[in-house]
Amino acid sequence: MSHTSNALTRLLTPEQVAETLGVTPHTLAVWRSEGRYELPYIKTGRLVRYLVEDVQAFIQARRRTAPDE
Repeated sequence: MSHTSNALTRLLTPEQVAETLGVTPHTLAVWRSEGRYELPYIKTGRLVRYLVEDVQAFIQARRRTAPDE
């Protein structure tokens, strides 16, 4: 039971992910429908959820540092 509970707590709603990324839930829906970015999601019926680890990896992949001068 603990394993299932841990997996469920790692799921985020589109609203939570949108807030984290600074975009709207509608923007996430557009990204999903157009395949614009590789942000994996889970779809069960009409429900969409994101794994915390996938959102963190998405953010990390877009991390940029200033070039050395």
